[in-house]
Amino acid sequence: MTNKKLIIFTDSGDTLIDEATQVRDERGIVLRADFIPGAGEMLKSLHDEGFTIALVADGEWESFQNVFRENGLGYCFDAWVVSEVVGLQKPAAIMFETAYEKLGLTEADKKRIVMIGNNLKKDIAGANRQGLISVWLDWSPRYFHTVEEPDWQPDYTVKTPAELYALLHQLNDRLENE
Repeated sequence: MTNKKLIIFTDSGDTLIDEATQVRDERGIVLRADFIPGAGEMLKSLHDEGFTIALVADGEWESFQNVFRENGLGYCFDAWVVSEVVGLQKPAAIMFETAYEKLGLTEADKKRIVMIGNNLKKDIAGANRQGLISVWLDWSPRYFHTVEEPDWQPDYTVKTPAELYALLHQLNDRLENE
């Protein structure tokens, strides 16, 4: 297995995990939640194929630990960047900068980083402001579906993990052939 050129940053809620299935404790910490159909298999396949994957997500550290411990796929992430630990939420630059630092990435690597998320205002705007490839997973009805600001416009839009998986391979192939 060789490492892929494309580097993946991904959100969690309504990007990998179905927020509607979250079970929380009295403190609001997520104890468990289910994957979006096909997302768990996609995450495992991408990891097994040699993609570098960072979780870049807003929420509580304990919630993500619980969810990914229960589903057994926490090992798929090469870095975990969680807003509770960083101190700010996306689209704040520090969320992305922390991921670069944890993965040993430089400014030159930005052109090969894709940020996947469900929220135009946070994930897509944050990626676009950083000069990353932005992919909107338009799966959930919960958040903005209208581009209200120029930097909310995603580079790519997909509806399912299967479409996302195919797109990630296309993007990687393009980088490999440059």
